[in-house]
Amino acid sequence: MIDELKNLVVKAGDIFKQGFYSKKTITMKGTVDLVTEYDIAVEEFLKPHLQKMYPDLQIIGEESFIGESYPSSGVFIDPIDGTTNFAHGLPFCAISVGVWRDGVPLQAVVYNPIMNEMFWAVKNEGAYCNKEKLSVSSTDILQNALISTGFPYTKANASEDFEWTMKRLSNVLPNTRDIRRYGSASLDICYTARGVYDCFYEINLKAWDTSAAVLILLEAGGSVSNEFGDSYTLNDKCIVGTNSKLHSDFIALLGC
Repeated sequence: MIDELKNLVVKAGDIFKQGFYSKKTITMKGTVDLVTEYDIAVEEFLKPHLQKMYPDLQIIGEESFIGESYPSSGVFIDPIDGTTNFAHGLPFCAISVGVWRDGVPLQAVVYNPIMNEMFWAVKNEGAYCNKEKLSVSSTDILQNALISTGFPYTKANASEDFEWTMKRLSNVLPNTRDIRRYGSASLDICYTARGVYDCFYEINLKAWDTSAAVLILLEAGGSVSNEFGDSYTLNDKCIVGTNSKLHSDFIALLGC
């Protein structure tokens, strides 16, 4: 099934690539949250194929889902994770598809067609980028750690989220090697799985942002939790992903 899923996402990547190199129509979903016609086109291509592949699961896509919470089972699609990058011609963006049953991630694909990087995993079978088997970093001192994060779209109109973000930056930045912010949570988590980053954290992500990358990080030997160190669920406000060695120290550093 994973090969069928990977092949399907590659086909969706053709639509993605066409859009990346074309003029786009941009529509605003919020103050700073945007969508292009290619977000919709990729999702509309994937949904019927995924429903045939997983007939007993709900197909949940970013551009069509209506609801306040996410089910514990489903196929979660982010047609373009990093739409702002995509719209501005920055190649750090990806298609993300994660398959969950009863709160457990089982299959995952995160594909960046522009950089030809396909991250994928099957539960208990390891994680890969293309044919490269992934393994988290061995960093065990926070001061030597490279951190990845993102800023919530709600920063523009929810003062508590802005304050939360700035407080964590003030905690993390002086006590680690540095912070990177590239604008695609799924790829940030995959790069943590690859050992490029040592830790990742962010608030207000959606299920389609994290559902695939969580499994990839876990299968690469990493740890994933909410900000309190409890097991991560798709309805948590905050996600923390690390190389495992730094997890408890990084949770403490965040100071949530």
